[in-house]
Amino acid sequence: MHTTSIAAQLVPASNQTIADDFLRLREYSMILAAPLSDEDCTAQSMPDASPVKWHLAHTSWFFETFILARYEVHFKPFHPAFRVLFNSYYEGVGERHPRAQRGLLTRPGLADIHAYRADVDARMLVLLQAEQADADCLVLLTLGMQHEQQHQELMLTDLKHLLSCNPLKPAYLPGGLRVMPVHSELTWHRFDAGIAEIGYRSALDGTFCFDNELPLHRQFLEPFAIATRLVSNGDYLMFVEQGGYTNAAYWLSAGWDWLCGNDMSHPAYWQRDAAGDWQEFTLHGMLPLDLHAPVLHVSYFEADAYARWAGARLPTEAEWEHAMRSVGHQSTQWFGSAWQWTSSSYAAYPGYAIPPGAVGEYNGKFMVNQYVLRGSSGATPEGHARASYRNFFPATACWQYSGIRLARSC
Repeated sequence: MHTTSIAAQLVPASNQTIADDFLRLREYSMILAAPLSDEDCTAQSMPDASPVKWHLAHTSWFFETFILARYEVHFKPFHPAFRVLFNSYYEGVGERHPRAQRGLLTRPGLADIHAYRADVDARMLVLLQAEQADADCLVLLTLGMQHEQQHQELMLTDLKHLLSCNPLKPAYLPGGLRVMPVHSELTWHRFDAGIAEIGYRSALDGTFCFDNELPLHRQFLEPFAIATRLVSNGDYLMFVEQGGYTNAAYWLSAGWDWLCGNDMSHPAYWQRDAAGDWQEFTLHGMLPLDLHAPVLHVSYFEADAYARWAGARLPTEAEWEHAMRSVGHQSTQWFGSAWQWTSSSYAAYPGYAIPPGAVGEYNGKFMVNQYVLRGSSGATPEGHARASYRNFFPATACWQYSGIRLARSC
């Protein structure tokens, strides 16, 4: 993370304001976990997903490891073993428990993790109220809060995958995530060729950004058009029913191999009921497929294949950002409905340098074999989205709330 540039933007009203924001953030994670049993919080449904208990512990580990260990007088870890158990991928910190085996950590129990969170919260408040937090500490605190927001979304995506594996198809909650349905026809915004500024802008995007959103730079864009809305379930159902999953002509070679190897014939959470009607598993159980809602949980391979079938393509991330900044108020679903696949490989912006130290491992070392998604989903915490945000996943990922916005060359 570019510490100097972000620290200069962070001008809090008071340490009490920071403390209040911190406690609200931490409480929201506990609210998300509140409807779950201990068993729900411990199980791991696949290597890419983590148990809710692990998310609750890891986000506490982040504050303890990167802030308390550095700034707390007479620092002593809550439990020495937690440094290894709840380290995710930080080589600079030390050893890590294998990711695929996080669900085997039946101990420490959930009550122990709650105690860990409470201990870290109390020590963080002492640190803030004692005004021992300098500018660099506040930068790390902000990063840690943004990091926990990312894990709040992951708690929901990972939990949804876990519950979908249960033949009872249990509901997490009776309500619904916010999703903006689409009733309009898909139309296009056209853009002439030109130079666009891409990347984080403090005046437009708020007081924080991740290092991968920097530096602000220019890109030349050829003429293009971008859809005014996301692809809906109804749109995608036509692709399914017209043989989209059985015609290799629409698929990248690696995508076709992935489809065949996993016996895919529709999006991950779709299935037919006994009467042959389409249903979709949600965090609220199995529901009739809403044809007006955006299609969700599609991989990059599926998104790319659909775009080819539709006579279009996926936008580049520069096209997406330029269009959103130019006509965002004229279009729907830029944010809050689905992360939107782009055709851009996740790579460094011109002039980017990985920050030093263990915190520098946050983004830069993942810039290979992944694609960029833009926007945000209904599971994204309020205030976490912005035009310059760069999410990223491998082409096979479909347990995230990922959808499709089409583009085409003009």
